[in-house]
Amino acid sequence: MARLLDFGLANIELWRSEEMQLVQLMVPAESAHDAIGALGDVGLLQFKDLNADKSAFQRTYANQVKRCDEMARKIRFFHDQVEKAAFAIGHRALPDKGYDLDELEGKLDELETEMLEVNGNSERLARTYNELVELQLVLEKAGSFFDQARVEAQAESFERMYSVPEAMDAPLLESALPSDASKAGRLGFVAGLIPQEKLNGFERLLFRATRGNMFLRHTPVGSVKDPATGEQQEKHVFVVFYAGERARTKVLKICEAFNANRYPFPEGPARQRQMHGEVTARLRELHTTIEAGERHREAVLQNIAFNLDQWATQVRREKAIYHTLNKLSMDTSRRVLVAEAWCPLAAKPRVHEALRQAAQASATQVSAVLQPLVTGDPPPTFFKTDLFTNCFQAIVDAYGVGRYREVNPAVFTIVTFPFLFAVMFGDFGHGLIMLMFASYLLMNEKKFLKQQLNEIFGMAFAGRYCIMLMAVFSIFTGLIYNEFFSMPMTLFGGSRMRCFKNGALQPAVHDLRVCPEIGGEVAFPPGINPYPFGVDPAWHGTKSELPYLNSVKMKMSILLGVSHMNLGIMMSLFNNLYFRDRLSTLCEFIPQMIFLNSLFGYLCIAIVYKWLSAKTTDLYHVMIYMFLSPGNVDQQGFLFPGQAGLQVFLLLIAFAAVPWMLFPKPLILKKRHEASERAVSCLRHLIIDHNMQTNCSPCHLLLDQAGTLAKGGSEAAVAVDDAASWLWLQHWTACVGIC
Repeated sequence: MARLLDFGLANIELWRSEEMQLVQLMVPAESAHDAIGALGDVGLLQFKDLNADKSAFQRTYANQVKRCDEMARKIRFFHDQVEKAAFAIGHRALPDKGYDLDELEGKLDELETEMLEVNGNSERLARTYNELVELQLVLEKAGSFFDQARVEAQAESFERMYSVPEAMDAPLLESALPSDASKAGRLGFVAGLIPQEKLNGFERLLFRATRGNMFLRHTPVGSVKDPATGEQQEKHVFVVFYAGERARTKVLKICEAFNANRYPFPEGPARQRQMHGEVTARLRELHTTIEAGERHREAVLQNIAFNLDQWATQVRREKAIYHTLNKLSMDTSRRVLVAEAWCPLAAKPRVHEALRQAAQASATQVSAVLQPLVTGDPPPTFFKTDLFTNCFQAIVDAYGVGRYREVNPAVFTIVTFPFLFAVMFGDFGHGLIMLMFASYLLMNEKKFLKQQLNEIFGMAFAGRYCIMLMAVFSIFTGLIYNEFFSMPMTLFGGSRMRCFKNGALQPAVHDLRVCPEIGGEVAFPPGINPYPFGVDPAWHGTKSELPYLNSVKMKMSILLGVSHMNLGIMMSLFNNLYFRDRLSTLCEFIPQMIFLNSLFGYLCIAIVYKWLSAKTTDLYHVMIYMFLSPGNVDQQGFLFPGQAGLQVFLLLIAFAAVPWMLFPKPLILKKRHEASERAVSCLRHLIIDHNMQTNCSPCHLLLDQAGTLAKGGSEAAVAVDDAASWLWLQHWTACVGIC
């Protein structure tokens, strides 16, 4: 049977997963790091965790992993700083001899300390600079308040001095005028800046707190950097005049509540001018200092950006190495690390070569030892892919990874996935656009492989070969649908159909959509063949275009879908034959094929027969009354003679296939499981009896393995029933012979 179904698929490398072997690796402790790093570069070993009973903090290399985590944190800090400075991160390959872990850790510590110091100095200088800018604005704007008040006071005094009194009894001397100066206290004031959105609330609260015993002057100064946050804010310069110490305390508390920045403001004009000059000079000095600090910071960040990707790669590599080393067990002398790993048989020469080079690089006197192990554990599934097949294998793995050595659906997915896409989205114009995009990706493949792509473009680049096939198939199906951006094409000439009225050709009618309106009908002239390829453009724009095309596409989808399901069931047959699983073949494959093809396969045959015979049978009617009225076929559902008897037969075998699929296999597996448990129990008692008589160490090992097998559940029990029980009996017989 296997030879009959051998279509040469076994010669395809991707048809089944790689043959795997469990190997034991004994590595000297002094060269373990280099050996694991070399094996990681090969990338074809899957290590087993031999310390699963230990927590992450109890493992041998837990401290090294913590150090790698700390270095990764520092690299993330550097990455954020470089992104804020808008520097491009250099992407370089990891050199053959990079930094040692201690050297890299020291380098990162030094750079982090320097960056923190530079950032702290920059923040302090920027804060001081922004405060001086606000103080300068206060001196300018608040000074204008006082200058204006002085001018107004002088004008009022001059007017009062030289004006003629209106009343005849008014005193001539100013000292004789009534004055309340002795009763009024000295006015105080507070100056500063406040955000524009807080000004109204600030003014209302001042008025209520002081009961109106205050005077507020303010003016806008535009957008200013806030010293605390460093953000641009629209602010106002304000001056609050008050009387009394209690009012002063209230004003200061309100300023703090509204985050208003208060600044000292001298009363004398000379002192104001002197302070303004000092602030201006200080601002020039700070500006020069900040520019020098920014140049130094940019130089440090440029150096970091140039090496950041390389450092990140090395830290990830070191962390992966120590994570793997934590899976290894250490012997009692703490000189040798023991590892167990799954390795593809075809990759063993590369593994040996990597271990040899690692031993030479570490200058150790003892090289690593690699030896195979016999185990009953199921091997992992590994498919060797290339640039072309990788994206299709990823599509299949997204739905689930098959068992070891099962048939790989990716072989068929290479064709079926892009073709089914084209069936759904077939358009000649859209296919050309996709083809140009895929060609661009393929022509720049080497350049893009060396770059760090973003998530969206990286996803498109990873599927470049799939996009190429989808474009080619879309062009093909677009020709079949005769659509170019949803418009009909005339690549093979115009429509072959003509308008006939009462059997006479109507050459004056060029638009076939007008033909039914004049009482004619559209048909092929005698001796004229149909449109050579695809849908005739005469269907475009007609009332029957949508029903016709929907019917054709639906029937084509049924044919493709049923063929696809038959292919999936056939792949299960290939697996059953490879694993010699006759039970699944008899109780799954055969009833599944019968059930699928007796119903949907019959529908596909009916579709093809209707196309070939040009009948107008309603297939909906056929399938519905196949169940509602078996054995009866009316005129509307008639296709061929003997149709009624065939439909009854297909229904009967379809109904019979349902219990055939559901019940026999579970019952048989249950019987096998019970028989295997009895076999393991009997074998265990035999070994125990022999061990009590001889007390031999091989029997102890057999007892442990038999107990593990007995706890393995139904899968282990089925394995024993198939072959393993005889193997255990052979081991036990040999053990008895040795003892």
